[in-house]
Amino acid sequence: MEKIKMTTPLVEMDGDEMTRILWKMIKDELLLPYIDLKTEYYDLGLEHRNETNDQVTVDSAMATKKYKVAVKCATITPNAARMDEYNLKEMWKSPNGTIRAILDGTVFRAPIVVKGIEPCVKNWKKPITIARHAYGDVYKGSEMKIPGAGKVELVYTAEDGTQTKELVHNFDGPGIVQGMHNINKSIESFARSCFSYALDTKQDLWFATKDTISKKYDHTFKDIFQEIYDAEFDEKFKEAGIEYFYTLIDDAVARVMKSEGGYIWACKNYDGDVMSDMVSSAFGSLAMMTSVLVSPEGYYEYEAAHGTVQRHYYKHLKGEETSTNSVATIFAWTGALRKRGELDGNKELMEFADRLEKATIDTIEAGEMTKDLALITTIENPTVLNSEGFIKAIAKRL
Repeated sequence: MEKIKMTTPLVEMDGDEMTRILWKMIKDELLLPYIDLKTEYYDLGLEHRNETNDQVTVDSAMATKKYKVAVKCATITPNAARMDEYNLKEMWKSPNGTIRAILDGTVFRAPIVVKGIEPCVKNWKKPITIARHAYGDVYKGSEMKIPGAGKVELVYTAEDGTQTKELVHNFDGPGIVQGMHNINKSIESFARSCFSYALDTKQDLWFATKDTISKKYDHTFKDIFQEIYDAEFDEKFKEAGIEYFYTLIDDAVARVMKSEGGYIWACKNYDGDVMSDMVSSAFGSLAMMTSVLVSPEGYYEYEAAHGTVQRHYYKHLKGEETSTNSVATIFAWTGALRKRGELDGNKELMEFADRLEKATIDTIEAGEMTKDLALITTIENPTVLNSEGFIKAIAKRL
């Protein structure tokens, strides 16, 4: 069989631990036999990030600007334990945070719905898409341990040298402090991305922050969304028969649990990180979620929304069998290949992505699945496959 040709490469960002093992299996079993795969490869494994002082992460984001489409494996964001484990020079920041800061835009995450995997929340009938702002807040925060009594202030020095100060806290003993920021331009991009995506998919848009407590920071998000909606999207939403509404984050959480689904829920960066895990887990599994970063300039970065599956990786290193769900990583590849095909007018590549997704879903619906899904499926007597066996079962259908 002649392999499908690609005209433009896509940016490939390899990752860590068990997802790195799955990454290679997916390429070997599901992609390389059918596609003459063109990628510009970047190794975002923690060892290589450490060797390059994290420059490789910046390079991969710049390459995404050049080629417009990237696919990313899950990566480790180091904590103190990882510092020792990997003998790191410093506690490198989240690669996702770095890439998102460079590309800006919004992360859209939606559950992959499969018959036989029913949501834990019984009234959820349709997928809930989380739109997560992809810049700033705690992901670009500056932190400090306060050793003892003293004063912490926020200081803004204008270009003309004049200063504005705001007291954070008068410490009478040790403590901690964090400074975080956002920029209006990025919030505007976030708002426009959400409104446009809602129109494209004909879904209602909810947006939620904590503006009653954060009267300047969160309130600015609320105000910018409202201004852009009123000026640019109000009529379009009415014509499309969809609605936009703002509510407090705690109210949104309560409403989401009682809703039927079928809308986009826009969240600030951290809220979106947490809520997308809740939504995906309640729909079935963290490994059953698509995730794409869409930037206003038309850059797309597809990734698995879950972590590196450390526990399974340690089992794998001991030679023990694992049953790790690779669906989100497969769908990161299909999303990137479909978008690459769309931008290049390559219909064959787009159709291949559709077929690979169908083969993946058909495999699960036929009762062949990894352990995490077998524990929650309503399908009678499912066949539990190991990590490689599941990918091979998809390859057979493909």
